[in-house]
Amino acid sequence: MATSTTKALAGEEPPGPPRTTGGKGTARRRGALLHRLDVKGAPFAFIAPFFIIFLAFSFYPLVYTSWISLHDVELSTLDVMEFVAFDNYVELWGDSRFWNALQNTITIGVISTVPQLMMALGLAHLLNYRMRASLFFRVASLVPYATSVAAAALVFTMIFERDFGMINWALGSVGIDPVNWEADKWPAQVAISTIVIWRWTGYNALLYLAAMQAIPAERYEAASLDGASRWKQFTHVTVPGIRSTIVFTIVLSTIGATQLFGEPLIFGQGPNGITGGADNQYQTLGLLLYEEGWKNYQMGRSATVAWAMFLLLVLAFVAQRLIKRLRSRTS
Repeated sequence: MATSTTKALAGEEPPGPPRTTGGKGTARRRGALLHRLDVKGAPFAFIAPFFIIFLAFSFYPLVYTSWISLHDVELSTLDVMEFVAFDNYVELWGDSRFWNALQNTITIGVISTVPQLMMALGLAHLLNYRMRASLFFRVASLVPYATSVAAAALVFTMIFERDFGMINWALGSVGIDPVNWEADKWPAQVAISTIVIWRWTGYNALLYLAAMQAIPAERYEAASLDGASRWKQFTHVTVPGIRSTIVFTIVLSTIGATQLFGEPLIFGQGPNGITGGADNQYQTLGLLLYEEGWKNYQMGRSATVAWAMFLLLVLAFVAQRLIKRLRSRTS
């Protein structure tokens, strides 16, 4: 007892029970682990819902459709499938309806996409200038995009009607005979392309407008000082400045043209809408897919058409990349 008192008076700490630092160390390790999980795992947690939805509603149907395309299966008996390997693809290759639908899809896509993007570019260029009620015109350009495809197709179907349509009435007022827009091949494709142009021009124009407003004003000032006219400013400053947006809209329009379905279906006004007219004069790949699956009840063939559409898009973009690389090497 005296010894302990002496050590205490001398400033020495008396011996006691051993200290345990395990609890604090464990808490620190847990805190460090949680911090690492928060820093490294939080980004994955934020994007996880997208991938879950993508796997459930996009990737799984894609894989399952590819599996069905290798079978002979009917809509009424989906649980009974006969494996036929690539027979559906061979039959599709030799089917004249497929090549007709492919040709129609390409022609309608070109007729609708090229004028649509050119008009959208010009409209965006006009909206980019300071003008009165510019907000009204920007909102008005989105009205066709917000309109239901069914409503738009029905209205344009009445406008292009053979006997009482507004277009034929206008043509007749200048001495031109009425055009059978639904029965003839090229008039039908022009009419369907008009619906697509009306619906998507304003949407693409707003995309171009947003890209134009991101171009620094100094570029236009420098071009103006160099004596460039407004047309040269448009071709040498505006268009190169929004080139990536133009490529983006071309890709979107190509995908949309390949999947064209609602406009020709409603334009046919009944059973002819599914077959793309009495002579398949405007049947697209989307309509052929629908006809095979829900009219002929051949789900295997329908899945084959779907995969053919997907492979065509992949080949188109691969070819575009190869052409771009060849141009970069030669330049």
